[in-house]
Amino acid sequence: MDFSDFINQYKNKLHNLFNVKDDIDKLSLNRGLPDKIFNEVMNCKPLSVFIPDEYGGRGGETHEALAMLEASSYESLPLSLMMGINGALFLQPVANYGQEEVKQSIFDRFLHENNMGGLMITEPDFGSDALHMETSFKKVHSEDGDAYSISGTKHWAGLTGAADFWLITARKENSGGGLGRDIGFFIHDSKRGGIEVEEYYKNLGLYMLPYGRNKIDITVPEEYKLKPKSIGIKMMLDVLHRSRLQFPGMGIGFLKRLMDEAITHCRERYVGGQSLFNYDQVKKRLNRLQSSFTICSAMCAFTSQNVPLTKDVSNMDLTANAIKTYTTDLMQQAAQSLLQLTGAKGYRLDHIAGRALIDSRPFQIFEGSNDILYQQISESVLKNMRKLKLKNLHTFLSDYKLTERAADYFSEVLNFKIDHTLAQDRLVELGQIISRVISLEFTLRLGDKGFNKDLINNTIAVLRNDVERMVVSFTNEKTPEVVEHYEESSSWLKSILPQHAHS
Repeated sequence: MDFSDFINQYKNKLHNLFNVKDDIDKLSLNRGLPDKIFNEVMNCKPLSVFIPDEYGGRGGETHEALAMLEASSYESLPLSLMMGINGALFLQPVANYGQEEVKQSIFDRFLHENNMGGLMITEPDFGSDALHMETSFKKVHSEDGDAYSISGTKHWAGLTGAADFWLITARKENSGGGLGRDIGFFIHDSKRGGIEVEEYYKNLGLYMLPYGRNKIDITVPEEYKLKPKSIGIKMMLDVLHRSRLQFPGMGIGFLKRLMDEAITHCRERYVGGQSLFNYDQVKKRLNRLQSSFTICSAMCAFTSQNVPLTKDVSNMDLTANAIKTYTTDLMQQAAQSLLQLTGAKGYRLDHIAGRALIDSRPFQIFEGSNDILYQQISESVLKNMRKLKLKNLHTFLSDYKLTERAADYFSEVLNFKIDHTLAQDRLVELGQIISRVISLEFTLRLGDKGFNKDLINNTIAVLRNDVERMVVSFTNEKTPEVVEHYEESSSWLKSILPQHAHS
């Protein structure tokens, strides 16, 4: 099927399911997605966009994957996340690293039996510190041939208890009982058993996806181990960076929906005898929603053109981190704005504004906490600057491929020397600044392709203002100390009462 027919059919199906046959506002109050609706969604074969054509899929084209995620997130952000987990965290890694003898049978189950797949990395004691995971594997020999025995505990894996397949990460158990440094990836078919859900979490939002804590005690046939091109850690970086680079697919539909909702609400709502649309503060919020939509569009264009399925992106840390952090910050800001515009009626789980706020919040945490990723952006830039023996930020950015044009807009603002021993909180702030400059570069490139000129110009203005404001804070701020013994003399009540009243 031609892609435009495919995507239109999918959009129409989702609109019909969530707005005509059923009501997404009511559906969203319950955990999970009713089987009937799930099957109707999956019968459109949305996951075929992640599967190479030699296995019966649509070809694994990046722009098709992002467009499918966009269509999903316009109607439901949790649905888009479900598709993203299946695609970026299971199907794409299997396509790139799976052994040939198992790929066809796995992809067939996704294409013909509406199967689902997820990824288990995070452990209760090792969230952001994934490289120290304690889930272990060792080779075992059985009558059926060589296999791997894997045991440990994983949690916060989206689709807990619901996925038909899992990619499970573990470290090799040495003869002395210790664990090796490298990471192995294993495909587990849930039909084989061995994963016990010890607890389902009461996640604050994203009700459509089950999360929980899983006890793993499985045996995986040798051919179900992913084959890295070099080391497992590099494979893990390739998987995670590719996923982060595709976040704009989930972000763009969500942002477009919030922008549409906000504009419609402000046109129709009258306060003080005039349309909300006429108030300057409202215009400012709508303008920012439009610029967020434009930035995310620019990121989608960048990923589509620069990240084919076959490309190893393990070294694209700076780009992946800049895209993931800023996309998810924009999503949360947009949700906050829509809720402010809709007022009290938006503060409900069965209203898109309240739900958007809760559902978009974890995007700033999972797959790399934004605070950590912003720090890593700065560390990456500083490392490059040291190599080039550069100290001036603008000098570096004006010659760096991801910022060379955007840097021209900040020739004065970013013309300062960087201390290469910045405190961690300053690294986070610098990372935020750099991610905005990179986003301006993407926006300028999108403008070259004929994207709406007014939206591009507004976005350039918004990004310039943001960077200028952030730089003022960055260059003037001193790292504050935490007052450890804050209980001393810290009662406001005692401070206003006469001294003799204390006794």
